[in-house]
Amino acid sequence: MVPVQRHFLVASDFDQTLSFNDSGLVLSELLGAHGFQEKVDGLARSNLVHQGGELAYLIRHDPEFRGVRREHLVETGRRVRLRHNIRALVEFLHRGLEGCRFSFFVISAAPREVIQSALAGIVEPSHVFGTELDYDGDTGEVRSIKRVPAGYGKVAVLEELETRLGIAPDRTIYIGDGSSDVHVMLHVNNRAGYTIAVSENTQLARIARRTVLSDDAFSVTVPILEDVLGRGVGEIRTLFESNGLTLAQWDKARTDRVTVGDTRAPILGGEGNALGLALADDDEAVA
Repeated sequence: MVPVQRHFLVASDFDQTLSFNDSGLVLSELLGAHGFQEKVDGLARSNLVHQGGELAYLIRHDPEFRGVRREHLVETGRRVRLRHNIRALVEFLHRGLEGCRFSFFVISAAPREVIQSALAGIVEPSHVFGTELDYDGDTGEVRSIKRVPAGYGKVAVLEELETRLGIAPDRTIYIGDGSSDVHVMLHVNNRAGYTIAVSENTQLARIARRTVLSDDAFSVTVPILEDVLGRGVGEIRTLFESNGLTLAQWDKARTDRVTVGDTRAPILGGEGNALGLALADDDEAVA
């Protein structure tokens, strides 16, 4: 009998998932633009664009970003601080395991040029899906936006990849960090896929199957190996070592965040007086 080989699609966000910083913040520093985070927060409150697509909107409409050219985005990618051992993660997924193979893609609302520049020599350019921009032939400035994989846009890319690769939805694994990943994580979960959060974002904590907090990108293999492939702790530790890494610390803990409120209406005079008034009322009723 020929052993069945399971094929998994592993898709990851970029900003603050494979990197430490938002690429939009890095670009704004490069351009000398001010108040980037305040502008993003304002767009999020207005619901004018999908969460995650704020940078694309600013590049087209904000005066401080209107002069952005391709070379600015490439340089931004060079300046992005990446999480540790992304190369080890990508190489591990490329090799696969006995009976399993993986196809790894990056899906992000960050400009594609930024991601490709940051991950040059690590992830194939064709495996990067980011915001696609059109440039003016004379000035080199951004002329229009072709596509933004933000919000439901990430879902559309994911479905395209599943169809192209012939992968069933329950073999899809998605890794993300923030509110812009909510739509795609709900979509993956609803079709029996697997989701991993790499931040303490409260929205994702209720959605993601597992949360992994680490500065090391290779750490996401832990829930994949344990939950998806059913590997034990010893096997996982051995696999880390075979990739030149050490699973130095692994704290498996569930944290319950509890806020307790008081439903009793406040009574003037304090609890002691309230009790005295209640007793007085009872005495009068008995009399």
